[in-house]
Amino acid sequence: MKAAVYGQPPLRLIAGSGTQVSPLSPGAQALEAFMPASLDELTLLAPSGVLERRYALAAGLAALKPGGVLTALALKTAGGGRIKSELEAFGCAVQESAKAHHRICLVERPDALTGLDEAMAVGGPQKTGELWTQPGVFSWDRIDLGTALLLATLPPLKGTGADLGCGIGVLARDILAHPAVTRLVMIDIDRRAVEAARRNIDDPRAEILWTDVRTARLEGLDFVVMNPPFHAAGQKDDALGAAFIDKSSASLRKGGVCWLVANRQLPYEAVLAPRFATVTLKGQTGLYKVYEARR
Repeated sequence: MKAAVYGQPPLRLIAGSGTQVSPLSPGAQALEAFMPASLDELTLLAPSGVLERRYALAAGLAALKPGGVLTALALKTAGGGRIKSELEAFGCAVQESAKAHHRICLVERPDALTGLDEAMAVGGPQKTGELWTQPGVFSWDRIDLGTALLLATLPPLKGTGADLGCGIGVLARDILAHPAVTRLVMIDIDRRAVEAARRNIDDPRAEILWTDVRTARLEGLDFVVMNPPFHAAGQKDDALGAAFIDKSSASLRKGGVCWLVANRQLPYEAVLAPRFATVTLKGQTGLYKVYEARR
């Protein structure tokens, strides 16, 4: 039996097994890369975003054989309450249950489906303004306010650096506009962001990697820039930003500099201080702060 799993469904609810196909699992096969009607079974932890979720459901149904089984689930407060109606709109008969604040939908793929192409078009890779992007990527349809503040604050950089959590390449485009930058390693855990960044950044100085920042091998850098995430699996996680700061400190040469933007309420000053020789507030708004931390 050929089976796949999208995301990390809670094991207490369902024991999904098979090939991992989440875009947030570096090295995983893409769900949409499966041949149509080639899967027997798919377990899918549905994303909370509407366009992203409908795209994943549509890609999953397209990959399943007629009669193949789809189990889709999510927290009720994170899109779970909509999965049943969305699957029914595709032409599926749905058995729904509830457990531990999740909605769990079970479907046998019918022979005939409707609306898959439309859902995959509006949820797939697309160009917004000058940049390629995709629903589900961080701030996919606009430059977020924190990144905008960091762009406005950054001085011209030089040497070898890294963009940790690079997204679709918004910061990188500005950094690579300076000829004194000799190399920029761009890292993101989201395959969709990496694929978009590779379309957006056409510069031989850029190396774009689909990997987890926390396990990336970097050393001797002159600079690091980052707008670190502070959510994991939909939950606030300050430790994730702290891990980015740890990686930054470990990757910089002595005298190298980290430029970081973060929400004002996040406790990053206490994380930065013991890891860097100097930490300077360089810009702020009512929502964000930008720090220059020198090793």
